[in-house]
Amino acid sequence: MTCIDHLNHPEAAVLRHGSAAELAGALAASRADTLATLAAWRAALPSLAVPLRDELNPPLWEIGHIGWFEELWLARNPEQERLRGAAADPDAPRPDSLRPGGDALYNSSRVPHERRWSLPLPDADATLGDLACQREQTLALLGAIDPASRDDEALYFFRLALAHEDMHHEAALYMAQHLGLPIGDARWQAPRLTSRCEAIPFEAGPWRLGWDGPGFAFDNELCAQDVVLPAGEIDSRVLTWAEFIPFVEAGGYVQPAWWSEAGQRWLGTTGATAPRYLRPAGAGWQQWRHGVWRELPADEPARHLTLHEAQAWCAWAGRRLPTEAEWERAALSEPQRFRHGDVWEWTASAFEPFPGFERHPYRDYSAPWFGGSRQVLRGGSFMTQPRLRHPRYRNYFMPQRNDVPAGFRSCAR
Repeated sequence: MTCIDHLNHPEAAVLRHGSAAELAGALAASRADTLATLAAWRAALPSLAVPLRDELNPPLWEIGHIGWFEELWLARNPEQERLRGAAADPDAPRPDSLRPGGDALYNSSRVPHERRWSLPLPDADATLGDLACQREQTLALLGAIDPASRDDEALYFFRLALAHEDMHHEAALYMAQHLGLPIGDARWQAPRLTSRCEAIPFEAGPWRLGWDGPGFAFDNELCAQDVVLPAGEIDSRVLTWAEFIPFVEAGGYVQPAWWSEAGQRWLGTTGATAPRYLRPAGAGWQQWRHGVWRELPADEPARHLTLHEAQAWCAWAGRRLPTEAEWERAALSEPQRFRHGDVWEWTASAFEPFPGFERHPYRDYSAPWFGGSRQVLRGGSFMTQPRLRHPRYRNYFMPQRNDVPAGFRSCAR
């Protein structure tokens, strides 16, 4: 079975296949969203001070890191100089950061999470000034490339910088949810799922899992492999609250039979009796959103769920989670019936490399997280930039994460 990925999700085409001119426009749009969301943060939390928690980062560190990362892989990257036709020694030391000591402040691979609260970060105005100057450098480099060019090698690091900023923008949105800060932009609100959930059947057969190119890809997507998948049925959309809440009301959180050993440990540690950001209210339920409690919309996608909760519901309902290969097959071969992009979707697959995996220049993007401690999520969420909602994009989180807008769809056993 063949398919064209970017036709399945056209918003992803600029990141994956776009020209230099299209990429410049996407970089501008991404930066506008970064700044607009930061402005919403500053309006609700002028100090931008957040508590030290595993699920948060200091906002000024996040903004500084975005610019630092872009500068590191473009203006300070000898490989980018080579791609422009200039002589470059890949082993030569990189030029200094625009911000003196920037490497010691913003290198996420070297600055432990808990230290980010005690760093001597520049204030908001200085950080935004750095961000603007770093973007000028990037656009100057991009302007030296033919606007019509779609050369994957020449545009690789520009595409990487775009994807990186988009990822941090989503993190800013779900950190705002964590802290109860209002985000008014209609694009980042949960959808209403009014269509009936249908079963999409598949016969047993081969599937090409992963990315063969051309176009931009993350290293963990490459080294595509042929796999043989069983016959089965998969849901046409993710679960809504109307479909998940009956499990809660049936005492699902206090019945060990539905939970894996890891899930039971999570319950014991957290004391959870319902999904995060939900509480019972009279005969119904309320949801904490934008810092206030509101009536829970039953037709919104169930979300902020751990892998453990997804697995427990499936056990209760006599269903199972799809593997990432089953998910990808459905998304790419049945694009008109298979709705995705509403919430990140837990799969049954641990985050592991495909055979033949090779690290890309950003060496810490994937490889440190292999080994079974993280689970693959697919599809993107309503907080995800459309450019990243690509059917082959592999997200990955630890099973206990429920700050991320993640839910799931199920398969017949």
